[in-house]
Amino acid sequence: MLRDKSTGNRIANVFFNLFTAAFLVIVFIPLLFMMTASLMPAREIFTMPYRWIPQTLHLQNYYNAVAGNDRSYIFIRNFLNSIYVALLTAFFSVLVAATAGYGLSKFKFRGRNFVFFLIMGRMMIPFEAIMIPMYITAVKLGMQNTYTGMILPFVLNTFAIFQLRQYLMTFPDDMLDAGRIDGLGEMGIFIRLVFKNSTPAIATAAILSFRGQWDNLIWPLLIAQKPAMKTIPAYIVKFTEEKYSDEGAMMAVAVLASIPIIALFLSLSRYFLGGSAMYSAGKE
Repeated sequence: MLRDKSTGNRIANVFFNLFTAAFLVIVFIPLLFMMTASLMPAREIFTMPYRWIPQTLHLQNYYNAVAGNDRSYIFIRNFLNSIYVALLTAFFSVLVAATAGYGLSKFKFRGRNFVFFLIMGRMMIPFEAIMIPMYITAVKLGMQNTYTGMILPFVLNTFAIFQLRQYLMTFPDDMLDAGRIDGLGEMGIFIRLVFKNSTPAIATAAILSFRGQWDNLIWPLLIAQKPAMKTIPAYIVKFTEEKYSDEGAMMAVAVLASIPIIALFLSLSRYFLGGSAMYSAGKE
């Protein structure tokens, strides 16, 4: 009986490993194609069967990607815009989410559940439904073509609030009481105990917030009309709409645009994976 169970476990492990390997191949093939195509001239990209190893390294694609078809080098400004907007959005959204999550998980007040469900209800409203009213409001407040206009609407990240609230539900109350006994105020408890010991949840929220803003296309297209204020997704759209497209340079732009996300994930991956524990939070 034990031998049959052991054999069944081995077979299950083999199938699981095969499934995982197949899934990784499916995920990495487009990335591998993007990287290899960025080093090929356009005519070589469409060669069939596709050569996964470039015959020559066509680094001119990267120069064309940065210089642009009009040789304005606006890519550099757009890239820095994306870094600035995504970083500030991630920072402020995590700060707001951590504060709100702490209040909703550790303070008992009338209407707490109503406030939480109200915040969660915001997640049910698609961005497209409020996009035009939000744009009109931003224009009337003079936030068009400004960094404030690109950052402020995304500071209140309802999903990040949900993440931090669920994670902090498991935070031990005894530690908070010990901080109060030692003379810490609520702000000191939040900064020195809660915030510093919630790294997995904060890193997860920061990565997701950064990625969401880095990939954001619709809002920057609306709010940023000047070329110098546009972000990387808008640059990619403009680059692909040129009359004479350069497929190799397009792939080079995609590679360059992927670097910050990959670097951020690799640097915070151990915290990001640890943040999955937030979903095991207990009920009130």
